[in-house]
Formats: sequence, C-alpha cells, structure tokens
Amino acid sequence: MKFAFYKYDFGYIKIGYENRNVLLLQKCETPDEENSPNCFTDEVNLQLKEYFNGQRKKFDIQFKMHGTEFQKKVWKQLLKIPYGQTRTYKQIAESIGNAKACRAVGMANHANPIAIIIPCHRVIGSNGNLTGYAGGLEFKKYLLQIENEN
Repeated sequence: MKFAFYKYDFGYIKIGYENRNVLLLQKCETPDEENSPNCFTDEVNLQLKEYFNGQRKKFDIQFKMHGTEFQKKVWKQLLKIPYGQTRTYKQIAESIGNAKACRAVGMANHANPIAIIIPCHRVIGSNGNLTGYAGGLEFKKYLLQIENEN
C-alpha cells in the first residue's frame, strides 16, 4: 500500500491506496509515511474537498474493504445511510440481524479503515448523543454539521 497526504484546515487526510482502490482514509495530524500522491489520489482529494465544501453528497471512488465478515457486513449497512441522516448503533445491529450486537457495531465502526467514504460518523447513540469516533468527537460533529447544512 502507498500513501498520499493532503492538507486541510483540521490537519491532514491520509489516503492509503493500491492500484486505483482506496484501502485507508483517515484524518491525521502530520504525514507519517512516504508521501506518494498520484492522479488517482488527486481525484480522491478533489471529491473530499467537494464533500467538505458541501458540494458532494456521494463519493464516486473505488475502494476495498479489508476486515472480518462481521465488520464488512456493518460497513455495507453504513453505506446505506443517506447523506445528512443518522442511525443508531442499535438500528445498525438490527439491520444486520443481530439486535444485541450494538457494542460490536461500535467496534466495527472504530475499525473502519475508510472513514468519511464509509460514513461511520453517521452512527450515533440511542439517546441522540454523539459517541465514539476514531477521528475524535469534534471531527464527527464537524462532518455531521457539513451534511446538515447542505
């Protein structure tokens, strides 16, 4: 896997890729690998900028999910959450046929390697509170505000 880093107001976005597939997308403070951008990662970055500016609601990027079967099942459900909407951990657990798997859904969200594109930020607590996010709760709040304003 190669990596490309793009600077934003909140830090960097790290794109891990192989061929023309995103394998990793995460917020980070500074580049921590060799920076190898190319035309593909430039396109990913362009779509991310459009998303952050409220101009893009759906990504048109190839990606590959690497995880357990359970994680992939959860991540596929996350992809079904419409832009600007949220679901609870319980709703996701129920949608995969295991209503008692709320904590496991949370762990799958935490392990999501392709944040933003696989929108784990759209999952909230049953009481409506923002809970857990690998990029930090402030970043989760920021992403949800972008989607609720557009």
